[in-house]
Amino acid sequence: MFSKILIANRGEIACRVITTARAMGIKTVAVYSDADARAPFVKMADEAVHIGPSPAAESYLVIDKIIAAARQSGAEAVHPGYGFLSERTAFAEALAAENITFIGPPVGAIAAMGDKIESKKLAKQAGVNVVPGFVGEIADTEHAVRIASEIGYPVMMKASAGGGGKGMRLAFSEAEVREGFDSVRREGLNSFGDDRVFIEKFIENPRHIEIQILGDQHGNIVYLNERECSIQRRHQKVVEEAPSPFVTPKMRKAMGEQCVALARAVDYYSAGTVELIVSGADPTGESFYFLEMNTRLQVEHPVTEAITGIDLVEQMIRVAAGEKLAFTQEDITIDGWAIENRVYAEDPYRGFLPSTGRLVHYVPPVPGWSADSEVAGKPRRGVARGPGGVRVDDGVYEGGEVSRFYDPMIAKLITWAPTRDEAADLQIEALDNFRIKGLGHNVDFLSAIMQHPRFRSGELTTGFIAEEYPEGFHGAATSDDMKRILAAVCAGNEFTLQARARRISGQLDGPLPVTAEWLVKLGDERFEVTLGDGHAMVDGVRVEGTCNWLPGMVQAGAVGRVGNGPEHRLGLIVERTGNQWKVTTRGAAHTSLVLPLRLARHESLMLEKAPPDLSRLLICPMPGMLVKLHVAEGDHVQPGQPLATVEAMKMENILRAEKEGRIAKINAAEGESLAVDAVILELE
Repeated sequence: MFSKILIANRGEIACRVITTARAMGIKTVAVYSDADARAPFVKMADEAVHIGPSPAAESYLVIDKIIAAARQSGAEAVHPGYGFLSERTAFAEALAAENITFIGPPVGAIAAMGDKIESKKLAKQAGVNVVPGFVGEIADTEHAVRIASEIGYPVMMKASAGGGGKGMRLAFSEAEVREGFDSVRREGLNSFGDDRVFIEKFIENPRHIEIQILGDQHGNIVYLNERECSIQRRHQKVVEEAPSPFVTPKMRKAMGEQCVALARAVDYYSAGTVELIVSGADPTGESFYFLEMNTRLQVEHPVTEAITGIDLVEQMIRVAAGEKLAFTQEDITIDGWAIENRVYAEDPYRGFLPSTGRLVHYVPPVPGWSADSEVAGKPRRGVARGPGGVRVDDGVYEGGEVSRFYDPMIAKLITWAPTRDEAADLQIEALDNFRIKGLGHNVDFLSAIMQHPRFRSGELTTGFIAEEYPEGFHGAATSDDMKRILAAVCAGNEFTLQARARRISGQLDGPLPVTAEWLVKLGDERFEVTLGDGHAMVDGVRVEGTCNWLPGMVQAGAVGRVGNGPEHRLGLIVERTGNQWKVTTRGAAHTSLVLPLRLARHESLMLEKAPPDLSRLLICPMPGMLVKLHVAEGDHVQPGQPLATVEAMKMENILRAEKEGRIAKINAAEGESLAVDAVILELE
C-alpha cells in the first residue's frame, strides 16, 4: 500500500479523498492555486504545494506543475478526483513516465472511453445500443447543419471531451444549430482543451440512468447498481438518487451486465461510470442507450456508497496498489435509499444566474469536511451515511470566497433512509438548516423539488425542471397552515423586538405596554394575529409554538401546530430588513409587513416606490467575460434575438433582447471583464 498520495484537485473532492486516505493511514499532499491558499483541503492535507495563479489553465490543468509537486513531496501515487486532469491520457502517461501510480484506469481505457466520439464507435462495435447520430469529426457550422438535418431534429451537440454539463447544446432547428455550434466548440476548448464536437439524436422524455462500475487489475469487474440522475438544468445534474425509482431488478441486471461487458472490452479497472439514456415512452424500460463512459469518480458517488456501504475512494486506492476486490457481484446489495442534492452558488429567483462572492455566513446542517472541525479535534465522520442519515461533502468555509474561476458548487447534501420518502423528508429538514449568507444559493429550489408531487411519484425525466418551472422559480408552494404559522412567527418577532426596545439600558422604570394584536401582510395576503401565552390566534385559528422565536440568522424553535393538525418541524431563517420581516423555510422566502391592528387602517396611505424601467438596457446579470457581441450600433433587433454572450463559471450564457428596438450605444467590447449589473448596450 502507498505511504503518501497527492490529490490533483481542489474543493470538496480533495477533502473527500484526504478523509479516506487518512483513515487508511496514508499521508496526503494537496496542490493549490492562489485562489485556494486558505481553502479547507489545503489545511486538511499533511503537505501542500503551491502550483500557480487562480485560473485552472495556469494551475490545476498544468501537468508539469502537478508532476513537479509529486516529485517534490515524494508522493507515490496521484488521485485526480473528477474534472481537471482526471480523464487526460497525457496526464496518466506523464505520471507513468515518472514511475508515479495513477489512481484510476489504464491509459488505454481512458483513451478509448474518455473520447466521446471514439467511445461510441467502440460501443457500437461491441454490440452495445447507442443513440443514433454522427460520431465523426465535424468541420464547421455548415457541416453541423447538414448532419443535424440528416439525423432529424431535435439533436444534441456535445463537446467530445466534455462533461459536467459543459459543452452541450440542444437544438430544435437549423437556426439553433447555427447559434449554438460555436459556443459548444468554445466551451469544449476552454474547459477541456478540445474543440471537437459530435451530434446525436435527442431522445425525448428521457431518463438519465448511470451504472457504477468497479474493477481490479486481476480481471474482476462488478457493477454497484444504478443511480437516477434525471433532474438536470442545462445538462448539469442537480439531484441524484440510488437506486432509481424506475429501474426494475430485470433492467438493473441487463444494464449492469452490458456495462460490465463494455468495461471488459477496454480492460478496465478502477471506478468508472457508464451513462445511459432510457426512453420514458417505453413502458418496459428496456429501451436504454449508451451515452458515454466516465473513466473517473463521479460527483454523485456518495449515493452509491450509502446504499452499498462501499467506500469507492478506498477501493480506487486499493485497486491502484494492485489489490484484488474483496467482494463479488453476488455480495452487492441495496440497503435503503439515498438522495444527493447539489448546493450551488446560483440564484434560482433570478433565472439561476451564477453568484460569486464571499460566504459571510456558512453553517451546514451537520459538519462537513471543513478543516476547522479537524483543527478543533472533533471526530471525523464515516463516509457512507453520516450521523442520522445526513452527510455533507463540502470544501468551503465561512469567510471564504466562491470564485469565478471554478465550479460554483458550495456543498453536496446526501441523505439516507430506509425508504425514498423518508430520504426526501430528511433532505427537506436538512435544507431548512443550511445557513448561507453573502451570495445567492439554490437551497430553496432544492427543497421545492423534494416537496414536489411529481418528484415524490418518481415520474422523472431530464425535462423535469423546464416542465415544472416554465416561468422560472418563485419559491415552493406554501400551504394555508404554513402561512398561518409564518404570520404568527412575524407577529411574535415584532412583539419581542418592540418589547426589547422599550427596555433599552434600563432607562425606563418599567416596560410600556406593547400591543398583542397585529395585522400581518404576508405577500398579497393579510392575517390578523392575536398573541397569547405560548400560542397565537391567526384569523381565529389557534397556532402553537411560534411566539418566542427571535430574529437573526438562527434555527428557530422546533414545532409549529395549527389547530389539531399535524406538527411541522421547522428550521427558520428570520431576518429584519428595513421595516419588514423576512422568513425563509421549506423552500420559500416570505417577506411580511407587521403593523399594530389599531394602525392598520392607515396602511393604504403608505406610498410604494415604483421600480425604474430598465427594459431598454442590456444589463450583465453576473460577473463574467463578454465573449461575443452579436449586434452592432444601429442594428434593429427583435424580441428573443441574441445580443451578447457572457462566460461565467466556465459556462456561456446568451443574453437576448426583451423587446423590439434599435441599438443606440454599445458600452463594452469583446474580451472585457464585466461586473454584475454592468450596462452592456442600450436601445434607443
